[in-house]
Amino acid sequence: MIEHADVQFYKENGYLLVKGVFNQDEVAAMREAVENIIQRAARSNADHNHAWQGDFLPPEQLKKLVLKGFHDVHFHDAAFTRAVIHPNMTAVLNAIIGPNVQMHHTKMLVKPPANGAAFPMHQDYPYFPHRDHSMLAASIHLDDADTENGCLRVIPGSHKQGPLQHVGMHYLNHKEHPISSGTPCPAEAGDVLFFNYLTIHGSDVNRSTRTRRNVLIQYRDAADLPTVNSHFDWGMGLMVSGENPDFKNIGPNFKIADDKPGEEKEVSQK
Repeated sequence: MIEHADVQFYKENGYLLVKGVFNQDEVAAMREAVENIIQRAARSNADHNHAWQGDFLPPEQLKKLVLKGFHDVHFHDAAFTRAVIHPNMTAVLNAIIGPNVQMHHTKMLVKPPANGAAFPMHQDYPYFPHRDHSMLAASIHLDDADTENGCLRVIPGSHKQGPLQHVGMHYLNHKEHPISSGTPCPAEAGDVLFFNYLTIHGSDVNRSTRTRRNVLIQYRDAADLPTVNSHFDWGMGLMVSGENPDFKNIGPNFKIADDKPGEEKEVSQK
């Protein structure tokens, strides 16, 4: 599935599209899971619009755009737990990251037809910076994606620039980095786009009559440590491949609500 030349391409360009990682039955199961999550969120009054705000698009256009996004989807449906540790995924991760791979978090992004929101160009680094920059995203395509329905775009080689200054941490200056500056990465359902968290990327509005559904899984080398106390959840650090070299560094710390409202106590998984 992945050759030495593919690994070299990733190192040089900061991204790699791998074809046919998931078969169509697996894709169908994840599509159904996405739909069920949206329906359960609606019944729980937790179905919000997660479209990005800012000055990268005119205000009158922004308010019309819609994005369905939920984090930690592996806690909502086992289809995504299977995807996280899928043998085809780990084969690519081992070639790019190494033998010891951890999951950091998961999320789903759904761009509905005609008004699916854009993602301005940005790096993922500001959200969860790590020491060795091994962190990457694996974007699982559940639909065919092209420029018409807002496929992902990347700036090849941009990961070599290191961390860049973002507008309010969220996105890069859209005048210097317009979405149109990115190289389109069209893909078919079942393909996965792997890209480093320093690689500049984004996507345009879905102007088609087709839905664009993606599930993103963030992975890192097990020895790579966060440099900022942010973006922690119960599932972070799950060993996807290999072993954890640091026996004492397992599971993040959390605060658990006490019986009395407003009171909390710290709890560690260690």
